[in-house]
Amino acid sequence: MSTTTAARPKKQQSANSDEPRRRWWPRRRVGVATDRERGASRRASAPRVDPRISARRAEVTRRQGRRRLAVLVAVVVLAGAAVGSWFLLHTPMFSAKVVTVEGAVHTPAASVAAAAGLASHPPLLDVNTGAAATAIEALPWVKSAQVRRSWPDGVRITLTERTPAAVVAHTGGFDLVDATGRVLASQPSAPSGLVHLVVPGTVPAAGASLSPAAAPGLAVLTSLPAAFAAQVSTVSVDATARSAWRSRRR
Repeated sequence: MSTTTAARPKKQQSANSDEPRRRWWPRRRVGVATDRERGASRRASAPRVDPRISARRAEVTRRQGRRRLAVLVAVVVLAGAAVGSWFLLHTPMFSAKVVTVEGAVHTPAASVAAAAGLASHPPLLDVNTGAAATAIEALPWVKSAQVRRSWPDGVRITLTERTPAAVVAHTGGFDLVDATGRVLASQPSAPSGLVHLVVPGTVPAAGASLSPAAAPGLAVLTSLPAAFAAQVSTVSVDATARSAWRSRRR
């Protein structure tokens, strides 16, 4: 008697299920290498470097790093020294406390210091010698000025003053002028030994110059021979800019 066993049907996915079959391992494309595999391949195919060359390269890299560090430290130290020096030179220890004026006869030393901006004793480092000299030369009697620093706390000023060449009369007094027409000072009486210059117009204040109309008279003053100049008492310039001179009476 034979027994027939029916074949067990395979389990099939339900036709009503929409869930796809899960895969538990990544799919790998055949013939495509991963990044790790490519890196390992390059390292394997690269030529081997002599350890001595590697050590030499590392030493060069360390030396470059030390050199850059040394340069950076030097820059920081120099910057700190510059800042410290700036603050030190702006302390009262290095201020312009001693002002020496040489060559001043008619110009007070206090006026010279005030014109140069030194009356407040500024830091010596901030004293502009060129600007100070220009300001001093604007004073009536000063023809030229030279300003020098004298460390640690002094300024030396050397003046060259102007020389009176004539006297100009005006209401209330007399003005001294030099050969260029610069008005030097005013005084109540006429000084002796100077030629009287008569010019049209008004006389400006001390430190200014006579008008261009006085140029012919000044030209006569500067052209007179020394032996003959002592005999001239007056040089006059009329409104038409013509000059004339008159001899002194003996």
